[in-house]
Amino acid sequence: MVSMRGEMGRGTRRGKGAARDFGCDSRGHIGVRCARRPAPFRCGLETVKAAILMCGRFSLSGEVDFYAEYFGTSVVATKELEPSWNVAPTDEVYVVAQRIDDGGHQERGLRTMRWGLIPHWAKEGKSININARSETVATTPAFRDSFSRKRCLIPADGFYEWEAKDKGGAPHWVFRADGYPVGFAGLWSSWKNPADDNWVRSCAIITTAAAGVISSLHNRMPVALLPEAWEPWLDRELTDPGEAADVLTPIEADLWMEREVSTRVNSVRNNGPELQGPPDQQRLL
Repeated sequence: MVSMRGEMGRGTRRGKGAARDFGCDSRGHIGVRCARRPAPFRCGLETVKAAILMCGRFSLSGEVDFYAEYFGTSVVATKELEPSWNVAPTDEVYVVAQRIDDGGHQERGLRTMRWGLIPHWAKEGKSININARSETVATTPAFRDSFSRKRCLIPADGFYEWEAKDKGGAPHWVFRADGYPVGFAGLWSSWKNPADDNWVRSCAIITTAAAGVISSLHNRMPVALLPEAWEPWLDRELTDPGEAADVLTPIEADLWMEREVSTRVNSVRNNGPELQGPPDQQRLL
């Protein structure tokens, strides 16, 4: 079984759009310990019983060229991913990061990585980190190297968060009120699989204390960076942890909106825009 470490957030305010939240425990890891759990979901070849407060789901439904243009990348080093309205841990996702070219210059590129960071020093890849707490990311062993040298943006349309109710968790779709995609502050890492010597590039999403409508759903939320913070956040020459932490400036809390949606999103076997449709009638009765 894959072991996940992290945490997840919540939100509330009526409207349309897209967004979603993630989180972690006190060590910045994603765990599977929680009283409320949705149905098991498929993570690659492994099945994980994910806790509602600890799992993460988001939407990535646009074409690669759309995200590449929006995030100002000069290089696209990836194939096109299939549109997904139900991205889950261990799925491939788009990542925006700086690379060093042959002349020693930085250039912003878009590529794919696996969601669920494996530290470069890990002996095996069964334990993954889908989230990192902003408060401890600079000192947590799994993240501190990446925080200094390998920061990234993880594009998304929005994310899902579950609200605790008497009949189980009610999923909510969280999104930007202005309709723009979000760039989650992320970290990436390269890990060499000792079993086959292949390199695995993976990523994690940074979370912070929930604000605005999200705070009514959960106490954590992903850090969606302001566009003016993208350049310094991605800068490979900015290695001081304190300076990097100063760049973690989330978008205004009043830009988030949310609405309750179908419980079909609970299972990653379901996918499609209908997941962001109205909640099930039976739940409303």
